[in-house]
Amino acid sequence: ALPRFADLGGDARRATLEGAEGAVKSAAAIAHSKWLAQGSTGDVEMEGAAADITMSPDGYPTSDDAGIAEAAQLDSNDYTVTPGTDSDTDTATIEVAGASGTCEFTYNPTTGATAGFDASGC
Repeated sequence: ALPRFADLGGDARRATLEGAEGAVKSAAAIAHSKWLAQGSTGDVEMEGAAADITMSPDGYPTSDDAGIAEAAQLDSNDYTVTPGTDSDTDTATIEVAGASGTCEFTYNPTTGATAGFDASGC
């Protein structure tokens, strides 16, 4: 039995963060595969995306809204994507909206990898 006023919001935000990280990893891998298949140049088209995905020179989505946010279909109402100064090379921080503290992970556009998963403030 749950206490009458149980706050499950933190658990929901953590699950949302885990889902976003999985979506980012999958989207980066799919976009990279399409980039390789089309000759390792240019942006890629992905089903469900509103626009072509902007790719870094390394063949992964850039760390901004036109790159990984579009590829992973991260809704700006649910997530904040903060790219580095250079979206081709600098990591992005992806945060869950509505968290009272740190609820984020990072994405690297040179490798397609995620790191720094921190749900301590979800």
